[in-house]
Amino acid sequence: MRSLALALAVFLPSCMLVDTSDDPVAGSRQVLLVTTPHWSAVDGTLWRLERDQAGSAWRVAGPPLAIVVGRNGLAWGRGEHGSGPLGPGPEKREGDGRAPAGVFALRQAFGYGDERELAGMRLPYLRVDDRYRCVDDPASAFYNQILDRTLIPRPDWRSAEAMRREDRLYCYGIVVEHNTEPVLRGAGSCIFLHLGTGPGRGTAGCTAMDEAAMRELLRWLDPARAPRLVQLPAHVLREDSRWHALRTAAGT
Repeated sequence: MRSLALALAVFLPSCMLVDTSDDPVAGSRQVLLVTTPHWSAVDGTLWRLERDQAGSAWRVAGPPLAIVVGRNGLAWGRGEHGSGPLGPGPEKREGDGRAPAGVFALRQAFGYGDERELAGMRLPYLRVDDRYRCVDDPASAFYNQILDRTLIPRPDWRSAEAMRREDRLYCYGIVVEHNTEPVLRGAGSCIFLHLGTGPGRGTAGCTAMDEAAMRELLRWLDPARAPRLVQLPAHVLREDSRWHALRTAAGT
């Protein structure tokens, strides 16, 4: 995410190789696989998948975790799968209350919780305070960026999300690299993995879970293994051959 430059100035034996010619996560050795029952579902399941090397088979790295997505479900986002939908389904737009579907890099953790409580965390951690915002105004030159507002001489946004919240939802979180490089204005912004408030309580467009699950993810994810988030409705995961390896590993 361009944000940090401003803020700071994903069961077969692992030896068996699989075809990577049409593999949306070919370069990754860790995947968070999120599925929901259908496009408009709020509740879903997250599996941690890992493999020893690119091209080897995926395996499950722990029990499934309960999550929620956007209050209106999922919609095709802009990520490493491409800049548009891979099939039928809604497309992500700013303010639509949907979390992005597709493949997205996970490179940066953030929060205002004490990183010393997360022994073993390897993702870079941005400690946020009252100065930090994520700009969700499509008209702004800083759209879809996390930044320290005190470093911007002439803020041009009318809307920006405070990164330190009184409800603790951002106490610990992970940036989802959606709609970056390049940023398309109005295609959705400020997408994170963060803490949730329980089943059935969807988000504005993020993927949320309880604090124990978040802490587990933060200790597991390793930037050296190029972690990716894959989010899809169950029927897309089931019907599209591109997701066969991930589907097989998760047993869905």
